[in-house]
Parts: sequence; C-alpha cells; structure tokens
Amino acid sequence: MKQIFAILFTFISVFTVKAQEQFSVYFETNKHELTAKEQARLDGWIAANAKSKILAINGYTDEDGTVTHNDDLSNRRVDFVFSKVKGKVKIREDFYTRSFGELHRQSTVKSENRKATVYYLQEKDLAKENEILGIKDEPVANRPKPKVIYPDKIMVRTPAGEKEIQLDTLFMEKLGTAKTGDKVRIPNLNFVENTFAVMEESRPRLYELLEVMKANPNLKIKLQGHVCCMTADRKNLSTQRAKAVMEFLNRSGIEKGRLSFEGFGVSQPLYTIPEKTADEREANRRVEVLIVAN
Repeated sequence: MKQIFAILFTFISVFTVKAQEQFSVYFETNKHELTAKEQARLDGWIAANAKSKILAINGYTDEDGTVTHNDDLSNRRVDFVFSKVKGKVKIREDFYTRSFGELHRQSTVKSENRKATVYYLQEKDLAKENEILGIKDEPVANRPKPKVIYPDKIMVRTPAGEKEIQLDTLFMEKLGTAKTGDKVRIPNLNFVENTFAVMEESRPRLYELLEVMKANPNLKIKLQGHVCCMTADRKNLSTQRAKAVMEFLNRSGIEKGRLSFEGFGVSQPLYTIPEKTADEREANRRVEVLIVAN
C-alpha cells in the first residue's frame, strides 16, 4: 500500500522527538473540510491547548486517486486545519516546511488515513523546543534556508469545477531565492486590453506567486505595475493591475502586511515608447516583484 503524505511543499529531516505530541482529525473521502463531529473534536483540542505550540501540520490521504490529486487534497486539508487554529494556538513560522511524516504509519483501514495531524509541544516542554527539534542555538540569520520543492501542477477550483494547471517551477525557484532588493518580472502575465482583469491563460502565474508566498513565510514583496504603448497612463492601469495581483494573494490567505503595490505608468519603460515591435510592447507591459524581505 502506497503511503501518501504532504504538508504543502518541503519534506525535511526528522530528528528524534521525545516530548512532541500529536492530534489528528479525520475527513470524509475526497473532502478537505471537517464534519461537524470532527470540527467539535478540533475545537475541543484548541480550547485545551491555548498555551501549547504547533510544530507542524501534516496532511494525509488514502491510496485512492492520482499522486497529483492526493498531494493537492492533503495540502488543502492542512490549509483547512491551519485556518481553524490560526490565532488560537501558537504556531512555528516554519510549520509548513517542517515534516513529521515519518511518524505516520498507513493503516489498513482507509478512513484512518484520511486525516490531518497536528504535531505540537505542551506548555511544559516549550523551554526545550530547540533541543527537542534538534536545532542548534545559533542566530536565525546564520541558519541555512531549507530548499523548497515546488509543485509542478496543482488543482484549482473554477466555476466549471476543479481544473489542473501547470506551474513554472523555474520561475518559482528564482522568486523564492531572490534577495532583498531584487526585482523579478512575472513572465507572461497578461491582462485584458485596457482593463486590470488577468487573462485566463495567465492565471497560472498568480498561483505560482501564491505557492512561493506560502512556501516562504518570511518573504515580503511589493508588486510594481508598468504599461506600454502610450505617453501617459490615464486610466492608472499600472496601479490597478499591481493591486489586482495583490488582492488575489490577500483573498488566498497571504497576510496584508507581507504585500504592497505601486504603479509606475510609462515612467520606467524597458524600451523607448513608442515601441518598435510586439515583443518590446510586451516587455514594457509588465508586473514586477520587488523583494522587500526574504
């Protein structure tokens, strides 16, 4: 029986954990939201652990379905549980990338494998957190940043139902490893002419940006909009387009404090206006990501 588990993006080494506790909630087949009974169990755990600290949240599925589908489903289960505990129980900033998956053993009963497990420390053990996790006491700035493995495909909800979209992992890696002060252009992010509506074929670019923001909790960015082909941005499209991208990230769960936006109109073209070719117009009509902190 194949074991399938995920906590969104990265699996890292698991140290011997002597005092770490765990609590699981269970889901129905192909569901990422809890039943009323399981929600009540989670609420009870939250109430009893107001002074505990979450180390990781792992999502699991049974073996039915494709690997891509199961990875996406387990990720959504993690997101759902996180949305319920956020602000009520302390959570490590790296809880998305810290895996205790090796502690999981696949059950012969399928319903027992459709779950999300919270790994946590009780209040009495918090003073030994780093020792329990095998983390040496050294400045955070000196610790190597764990390598993030980004998904190349995800399932998203659309008005027509769930849809699988392909992601550009090379762009995601470039953005995720960019340094403070760097600018990274979002490639092939196109808008409906004279509007700030993202074209359907460009929507994967938004999800790539979202996945990078989720995987890098310390990443803060400013979205910078530019337009082409005109002497003045009379409709302020450069600002509205940058703002539209930011609002998508906000709606998708990225904290407002990590995002900002700005429009530059036609003041910073890569090619002199009027442009000579379609490629030059496309290059000028862009949204760039300024790395504020990473």
